[in-house]
Parts: sequence; C-alpha cells; structure tokens
Amino acid sequence: MMPEGFLIGHWTDTSARTGCTVILCPGRTLGGCDVRGGSPGTRETALLESGKKMEEVHAILLSGGSAFGLAAADGVMRFLEERGTGYRTPWGIVPIVPAAVVFDLNVGSASVRPTADSGYSAARAASGTGIEEGRVGAGAGATVGKWAGPGFSMPGGFGLSSIEKDGLIVCAASVVNALGDILDDAGGVLAGARDERGAWRSAEDPLRTPAGRMQRSSSNTVLVALMTNGALSKVDANRVATRAHDGMARAVRPAHTSYDGDTVFCLASGKVEADIDLVAEMGAEATAMSIRRAVTFSAQP
Repeated sequence: MMPEGFLIGHWTDTSARTGCTVILCPGRTLGGCDVRGGSPGTRETALLESGKKMEEVHAILLSGGSAFGLAAADGVMRFLEERGTGYRTPWGIVPIVPAAVVFDLNVGSASVRPTADSGYSAARAASGTGIEEGRVGAGAGATVGKWAGPGFSMPGGFGLSSIEKDGLIVCAASVVNALGDILDDAGGVLAGARDERGAWRSAEDPLRTPAGRMQRSSSNTVLVALMTNGALSKVDANRVATRAHDGMARAVRPAHTSYDGDTVFCLASGKVEADIDLVAEMGAEATAMSIRRAVTFSAQP
C-alpha cells in the first residue's frame, strides 16, 4: 500500500542489466534527504536541505548507470513539464526532480546507461498498484555481498514495503546494490558473499573484512525513497530521512562504508497529522523490510 497520489514506474534493459525507477509525487509534496557513505552520485539533493527555500518535490529518480544515469532526470522533467507540473515562475514551470544513482557498469553492458528517454518512459509507466520488484528498474543490475570481491556477490534489486497505523502510511522503495550482506530480522544472512561451496563467507569472517580496493571501489550503494501521507515540515522530513538509515543498518552489514553512496529521500504529502518519531520509526522499519524484499524477489526465477 502506497500513500494516495504517489506513483512508481520502471524502465528496464534486461540485456544490459540496467534501468531507472521514477516516483511521481502528489501536489504539495515536500522532501528531505540524507546522503551517507563515501561514494554518492546525486542531483538536486542540496535543494532538499532544511535551510533551503524550495518546499516542493515533484518526482524522484533512482537510476543505474552511475553518474551517466543522472541524465534520466531530464526525461522526467520533460514528462512533468508537458503536464504542467513544476515550480511556477513568471517565465515557466521548473519540475523539481532530485535523483540518485547506483553503479552497475560492472555488470551487463557498461556502454548502455539510462537516458532522458528512459526517464520519460519510466515516468509514463508510473502506477500506484502492481509495482514489480526484484531485478527491475534501477535494481536491474544491482548486486550485494561484494565485500569479499565481485566473484562472490549475489543479485540485489528493487524492493517495496509499507507500514500503516491508524491511517498513517509510510512506504519505502529501495534499490539494493550494497557492498555488505543483507540480513534477515534475526541477523541471519539472506543474500551476500558465498564461498566456493555456497556457504556464507561471513561465517568465517564475521567482521566482513573488505577485499582489495580496486574490487570494491565506487561500485556499491543502497538508495531509499520514503513516501508518507504524514504532515511533516521540511526539517522533519530531513530528520525522518536520517532515521531511515537506522533501518538500512538493520538490514545491511556493513552499511555506509567508504565505497557506498547510501542515500535516503523522504517525501511527505501532508494529508494526515503525524508524530515525527512515529513516522521515523515506521520509516526505518519499512526501509529494512524493503531491502529484504529486494533480494528475496531477485532470488526468484
């Protein structure tokens, strides 16, 4: 269940193993963001900081293709402009489309990346129901468990999870391309680095000692977009984004490394009165759940 008015669409190139995912927002949605890890790839995230003037967000782009994939946001802007959606100025409207990317050039085809047309197609496909999970959209080329080296990794992907309490809804959409392993609720490994026999490598190395620098550099990231119908200020939205990283750390080990660009967006449509600490805990739990769903669906044939 997503909050009313939020829509999600994918564009996927299954051969090249890349893609992008677009979240379209209802009117008067405001946003916050918290970027962690040492290797982020983002666009317009500074605009979401608490001290900045902008109070509107019209869409979020999550994309593969590393920094090249940020170009897909141009297509989302074109889609929104055609429909009269954006920040209104005397000279025209400007859609506000913050974006973040994952590095998937090391799988599939490094020469195929999401473009502006890809972003447009994902926005056009956006829906509020029947959202596909697993190896789709920005999660098409995602992998996890790369701390032991790329030869030991498993598929990551895109996951979606929501929590509802007394009419308040918090939904998390995650793209899981982590250096670390993905853990279940009890701390067991759901997906991650395996040895030659198929056993979890963390059994012999619980600290998950990273492999050589060149094997892991800049090739990992978990992206999360929280959507809520709760009424939050921009300061609150940024605090909720910060707290959502708690959920990431519950499901990913290690998280927020020097080689991850972990980024969380928080989008609030303001339809329901809400306590920020409740929204934040719901967001953290939904984040952990969506990360786990991403690898669970990616493991299916």
